[in-house]
Amino acid sequence: MIDASYNDAGLLPATRRALLHRLATGQSQGRAPSMVGAVMREGNLVWSSGRGELPGGARSEDVQYRIGSITKTFVAVLVMRLRDEGLLKLDDRLGTYLDTPAGGDATIAQLLSHTAGLTAEARGPWWERTDGALRPELDDLFGDRPQRHAPGRLHHYSNPGYALLGALVERIRGENWYEVLRREVLAPLGMERTTLAPAAPHADGWAVHPWADVLLPEPAADTGRMGPAGQLWSTTADLCRFAAFLTDGDERVLSAATLAEMRTPEGGSQAPGQSGYGLGMQVIQLEGRTLVGHMGTMPGFVAMLLTSPQDGIAGVVLANRTSCFEVWGVAADLLTTVAELEPRIPAPWSPLSEVKDEHLELTGSWYWGAAPFTLRLCAGGALELSPLGSGGRASRFRPEEDGTWTGLNDYYAGETLTAVRTAEGAVSHLDLGTFVFTREPYEAGGAVPGGVDADGWRTADGCRAADGTGAR
Repeated sequence: MIDASYNDAGLLPATRRALLHRLATGQSQGRAPSMVGAVMREGNLVWSSGRGELPGGARSEDVQYRIGSITKTFVAVLVMRLRDEGLLKLDDRLGTYLDTPAGGDATIAQLLSHTAGLTAEARGPWWERTDGALRPELDDLFGDRPQRHAPGRLHHYSNPGYALLGALVERIRGENWYEVLRREVLAPLGMERTTLAPAAPHADGWAVHPWADVLLPEPAADTGRMGPAGQLWSTTADLCRFAAFLTDGDERVLSAATLAEMRTPEGGSQAPGQSGYGLGMQVIQLEGRTLVGHMGTMPGFVAMLLTSPQDGIAGVVLANRTSCFEVWGVAADLLTTVAELEPRIPAPWSPLSEVKDEHLELTGSWYWGAAPFTLRLCAGGALELSPLGSGGRASRFRPEEDGTWTGLNDYYAGETLTAVRTAEGAVSHLDLGTFVFTREPYEAGGAVPGGVDADGWRTADGCRAADGTGAR
């Protein structure tokens, strides 16, 4: 569990100065009445600060802001808990569990990844600025054309889709989605300052005039049925706790394996800098890093939570201004500043505690056709395939009980790796989703589909090269 106390002693003075400068620049250039930021490293809150007008006497990491669509990630965690408990399957149709006016033909995974094809917004008036009592039932969320695209066709962000997921949680658990969240996620993670309604000290929401430095207060409506799409309020300290959980998992809530699954992109998006959307998480490729998290906007507020699992670092930024999209860049810069100025110190190398001979014999050089690869054995019998030279597809593989391995990332995610053996038990070749890997480039012997020319490799003049003599 993350240490709740403010602590920047673990960072170098130059790093702290750079973080403060970036936050101050973001608040000033973004013309935000206030902006607070924090950094989580290795499960601890290591830096936090605030700029602008904060409630008197309040520490920046304890001031609540509305976090908008970061709420969706919390709801996704609840849905994945139901999946892990065997109460639903991601490929199930929503209509299997919920009598809904729209989205019933979409799968739960499609709703989580915004590929269900549902309309982007709830039926008017503008749901973010009006009382949820105007939409008391699920039937009230959708207009005449709720389905804008066929399920699974493309990524189309849908706020009502997450309202349906909240209703799904309520149907299966038998109580309000927020009460489920508070008991199953917030309490175990120590997130006491994440609430459905604001609790002092909290920031007030503002709009800033585009052509003058003047403010207009924004309403903070209870959105009712649309709450799972963006209702929550939180603090940078609580969101750093959440970021630590999203990075490493917590068996009281979700395993690290399930969170890794949620971070895998399922649909693309046109959002700036975003390369995909997983199961309730945005995935951003930035300067060689894969950042995951979520942005949130509501009238008067904007929020960004980004984690880099490879670095063990997260950046969180909250501001109380409508449409202050600078926060995503500030959060990314806070994270990368720490990662670059104070890179993660790797754990000490140590040998594997247990190795099976049949796994060890698979390691070393392999060839897909003439392309060279290496296969390394990792802890727990996992395998890591890496290309040699430029290009080629890399992946990690999880061992299965039947003696095969399943791909965990990129092109080979979900594909099966099998060590094919001869009748005598020796390894003949590797089969990876029908691709054949042999110990020599285009090795003769029948393993390579389509066969290998009997005369083998040739020199430039057409001579055989196998015996090194140039003889035909």
